[in-house]
Amino acid sequence: MTEEFRAAFQRVLDTAASQAPGFPEAVHDVFRLSSDVPREELAIALEALTPVLSDVEPYAGVAADLSVLAGALVESGAPAGQVGLEVLRQLGSYGQAAAAFIHAWEKTGGGPLPSPNDVGETEEKRVEEVLGDNAPLATVGWWTSLRYGLAAKAMLGDSGVRSAVRADPGAMDQLGQLVQALSTRLNEFGEVRELLRMSEVSRILVLDRASWRGFRVRFDGVSDNFQLHTLLADALIGKEGYRLPGTRPDPRWVAASMDAAVDPLADIVRGEWDMVGGDGTWIGNEACPGDIPLVDNERVLVLEPQSLLHSWRAGRRHPHITGALAVLEELHPDEAAAWWARMHPAGSVRHPQAPPIELDDTGSHRRPPRHFGVAAHFAEVDSGPMSASFSALDPELDTPDPGLAPSFEDVTINPDPASAPDPPLAPPTSPALEDELDEPDDFAVPAMWAAPSAPSAPTGQGFDDLFDSPLDEPAWRDPQPLPVPEAEPEPWLRSEPEPRPEPVDDGLPPGARLLPPMPPGVSDSRTWAPGWKWPMRPPER
Repeated sequence: MTEEFRAAFQRVLDTAASQAPGFPEAVHDVFRLSSDVPREELAIALEALTPVLSDVEPYAGVAADLSVLAGALVESGAPAGQVGLEVLRQLGSYGQAAAAFIHAWEKTGGGPLPSPNDVGETEEKRVEEVLGDNAPLATVGWWTSLRYGLAAKAMLGDSGVRSAVRADPGAMDQLGQLVQALSTRLNEFGEVRELLRMSEVSRILVLDRASWRGFRVRFDGVSDNFQLHTLLADALIGKEGYRLPGTRPDPRWVAASMDAAVDPLADIVRGEWDMVGGDGTWIGNEACPGDIPLVDNERVLVLEPQSLLHSWRAGRRHPHITGALAVLEELHPDEAAAWWARMHPAGSVRHPQAPPIELDDTGSHRRPPRHFGVAAHFAEVDSGPMSASFSALDPELDTPDPGLAPSFEDVTINPDPASAPDPPLAPPTSPALEDELDEPDDFAVPAMWAAPSAPSAPTGQGFDDLFDSPLDEPAWRDPQPLPVPEAEPEPWLRSEPEPRPEPVDDGLPPGARLLPPMPPGVSDSRTWAPGWKWPMRPPER
């Protein structure tokens, strides 16, 4: 298979340089055989394709087809290398011609643009009114734009190509403006624009508000701040990272942000911070790392406590690109303090949809940590001991105070009146109450410490006679009911109720007086009811 692939690829190189008729067939054979060839063999083929692609640039159709072929080999796993940069360079040349075609088309009446594969002499004649002698080149640029867009998308998926593009800010800026203009007409260039934005930034300075620490991090393959948020949480939080406070992300969230597929049981990521720029502007998760502002020639991201809880779907915006993040260094405390001196005050930047601050609450409180694992979908929170619905008992009350409970030896049964302490002053009472207190009680209550006394025998009767004579039945008395005071009737019950009027029998059915009378003849007519209830009689002849 490898030898067959080599022969087919050599035919591609030979026919491309000479523009021989066998070029399309040779390209088709390479496409067919590339999936069964080792990655090393594909890398050798791409290395040989680079000079040929540069030589055939004047032949737009051949160059565009070779660019698509190179992109297919890169998607099969081969490193792009120099051929990736050559494809982007030719995209810049032919892309400018395509943008000129779009501009001329708008100037000559507008309307729907023709498909790049269907453009021809008729469309060239139309834009010639504006472009003149440049109309053929502009038409060819529009004709090849779709193929160059597909090839550029494949090349920007390579980490080495993105790094090389990032090293030339001027060229990347020009290419970004061109791709932005083409993305309004061709959907393929929308993804190219996103990949160019992914190439803008690879290093940022991260400041954590909760710990007042700072880190320099490097990342690649990160398309938006949702992915950056997840990777930062994995690298910094907990003992597995740099011991920042917070809840570590579920490992499945992290894997989906790097190179794994999304786990359906852990597809919702919970945020940990508010992402704010070093200049005090709100960044958020919806933006991309390229939106992080520059402060003293360094992109600075501040991790603020969440002012509004937020979550998002796990995964990567571009699943074919692997994401990665690494902490390069932690700032020295003095350097971190110097950076914090230039930052905005705590709580001054909040989520645009966060509720207003009340009672000087800056939102710096922390949520309890969550667990992850099999039950990642459930908000498992260690709430600590349950709160009782009643106050806890005072442990000092479980043991009585020895000064409050006297012992048995301290109690004097019959104290001497001279040595007895003065009785406490009784509260003043009314004369009526004093009379009641002076009356003797019907029964005496013995003291709780008095010993029970033996029953005494009645006079004239021996002790043994008590058991010979029958006991008298106790005379039980029924309790007398308490007098119930007669309550006066309520004011609204004192008046006599008005007598109800007697019903009048006037021969009408019940409820007939509540409705207005029916029109004359209606109640006697059989046509007013539905036909299914009162069918009409057959007409008389």
